[in-house]
Amino acid sequence: MTATATEAPAKIWANSGDSHFLEPDDLWSSNLPKRLADLVPRAEKDPDGLWETVHIDGQSFRRRLPNVAQQEFYDLSNRAPGAKDAKLRLADLDQEGVWAEVVFPSLGMWSSSFRTPEVLREALKVSNDWAIDAIMKVSPRLVPTAQVSTLLVEDAIAELQRAAGLGYRAVFLPTTPHPAQPDWNNKYWMPFWAAAQEANMVLAFHVGTDPVDLASGQAVGVTYRGPGGAVLNYTETTFSGQRAAMKLVTSGALDQHPNLKVLIAEGGASWVPFLADRMTEGYRQHSMAVRPKLSRAPAEILYEQVYASFQHDKSAIPTVMHHGYRNVMWGSDYPHMEGTFGHTQETLHELFDGVPDDVRHRITIGTFNELFPGVIGEPPAVGAPAPQSQA
Repeated sequence: MTATATEAPAKIWANSGDSHFLEPDDLWSSNLPKRLADLVPRAEKDPDGLWETVHIDGQSFRRRLPNVAQQEFYDLSNRAPGAKDAKLRLADLDQEGVWAEVVFPSLGMWSSSFRTPEVLREALKVSNDWAIDAIMKVSPRLVPTAQVSTLLVEDAIAELQRAAGLGYRAVFLPTTPHPAQPDWNNKYWMPFWAAAQEANMVLAFHVGTDPVDLASGQAVGVTYRGPGGAVLNYTETTFSGQRAAMKLVTSGALDQHPNLKVLIAEGGASWVPFLADRMTEGYRQHSMAVRPKLSRAPAEILYEQVYASFQHDKSAIPTVMHHGYRNVMWGSDYPHMEGTFGHTQETLHELFDGVPDDVRHRITIGTFNELFPGVIGEPPAVGAPAPQSQA
């Protein structure tokens, strides 16, 4: 049905491959023994309110605080009622037209700054146990990601297996592992990839999760200053997801584990065909130096096993229609400022009005359901409200 000038456009329902949840600030400090609780992140503000000192696992760094107006702007709980309450979140999702969503953590973004294996291992156990009642059991529409330590591969495997037994379907991983350990393309991680495939767990990488440089308080690789700095830093964060995908393809991790699925969240999708061509060219043109040898072309591995989510990128649509890369998934990035909360329907109509129904369904619904089969059924029809029974 075509909307008239006085009618609102029919609601487009979509699954989201990217959202975030704000855990209680004291989740770790209140649920760990004191000797471990003393090592989790805490901040001390200067009397003038301009700077704060952050302490984490025996290390400290200073960082400048945003001004009052910026603090209000970045306060997600004020902007999105369901940012830290899953029941309120369902009302937000119904309003926005989001049927189901992958949920990434917030406290877990500190993981790569720890240096004591025991405290990180136990803190992430607390997070995983907490999210079951706070998120997972609230509604099947919410698919939280488990968290594992990247300080020791043995700890990572043990917690991944425990989380799978608790009902998790995906595990959150930073795009770069802990600085104390080898990178993702190293054979050190091969047992973890095998465990993830056996547990049928999706590897969910989120862009912008490189380790924090404790000397400066800035994420590694995000150091631009001066004119254009904000846009440069934001754009820079997207590249880490591409690097993670390349490492898993070229190292043989995905080739040796063909049932393993990878989600690169919030990094767009149009980069996939370009990297597929570039890696295939490198593999072919430099074949004498390439190790390991793969059983499939890099492009084939990337297209089959890597999924990519985007929120506003119009270039993602022709990626499916004209480049043959079908593992594209829309994401709301709720409740972040880069996301679509408050204008999700406007965004979805801008993206998909005039797009063939099969392409729209693939990106908004089908890819998510393929990556997480059996998690949630089809959403309401276009224009329909959310059934109360599905809350």
